[in-house]
Amino acid sequence: MRRIAPGVYLETKYPGVQLGVVVTDDGLFLIDCPARAEDGRDWLATLTDYGKPRYLALLDSHHDRVLGARNFDFPRVAQDWTLETMSNWSDSFKGSARPIGAEVDSLKRITGVKRAVPELAFSEQMVIHLGERTIDLWHRPGPTPGSMWVVFSDAEVVFIGDAVTVGEPPFLGDSDIETWLDTLDDLRTQSMRSYKLVSSRDGLIKHDQINEMARFLRKIPWRLERLSEAGAPPEEAGALALELIKDFKIPKARREHVLLRLQVGLERLYSRLYPNET
Repeated sequence: MRRIAPGVYLETKYPGVQLGVVVTDDGLFLIDCPARAEDGRDWLATLTDYGKPRYLALLDSHHDRVLGARNFDFPRVAQDWTLETMSNWSDSFKGSARPIGAEVDSLKRITGVKRAVPELAFSEQMVIHLGERTIDLWHRPGPTPGSMWVVFSDAEVVFIGDAVTVGEPPFLGDSDIETWLDTLDDLRTQSMRSYKLVSSRDGLIKHDQINEMARFLRKIPWRLERLSEAGAPPEEAGALALELIKDFKIPKARREHVLLRLQVGLERLYSRLYPNET
């Protein structure tokens, strides 16, 4: 793991998600988890040198960062919408049944998904006191209605989920673009200028990459609206991915996978916004 601030660590070796750990004198506060059971066991083994895990925060409901929580036996915390969404999932999951460009698309059938549902939830804000540290959880919707941030004011670090992605586009199927843009404005405030920003897909990012994310997002609503005015089906929304993916430098080996994520996300977003076209 990499130390990014006093008592704050970042783990980057597992596919699909960047993991956070905050060390206190009363245990560990974890942020997201690997999807694969074997990766989760490996991560927990690594953490024994740092302390005992006490809480796990799930920044949203994306399968890549929550399915592995079924194997953890300490409290999970998330925003209300995330808890409700996960509560409605089937107890079994097979990624190949409905691939969305997630890392878990390749997983065979797994059971026990209900064990991943958070026990603790909040609406707008929660404060957790663990040892000598204060941990703030803020509801910051946009990528999903239940997206949240984990904020460590004493270390000036904030874990922002998919609010900003740099290397690849995020999944858009559950998003609200206008709300997302408002959330990005929160990151631009003077009070956040000194904070280190941790993206769930890219790890540490630069503040100027917030603007790049905003420019990408602003391209989407008017294109979808134009398709709706023409009575286009969702498949045409998915076809926009070929143009939008040009904003990212995707390695050839990842292109098909990432393109699928963007296509499926655009189709789902369009179907939600314009149900009469489906």
